[in-house]
Amino acid sequence: MRRTILTMPEVAELTRTPIDTLRWWRQRGTGPISFKVGRRVMYDEDDVLAWLDERRNAERGGSAA
Repeated sequence: MRRTILTMPEVAELTRTPIDTLRWWRQRGTGPISFKVGRRVMYDEDDVLAWLDERRNAERGGSAA
């Protein structure tokens, strides 16, 4: 299985969130899981989608699956 790795601009587009907000979330540890490759911040698409599902479930008052 091939993994899809996303850059910050790609995650910003996917989440419709400004890059500065992603940076803030990363600093606070509240955003999707990220990692560095050299100097670049990267995200596994599965982690971003799981994080979005958690947010959706939290808004609904449900539990994250």
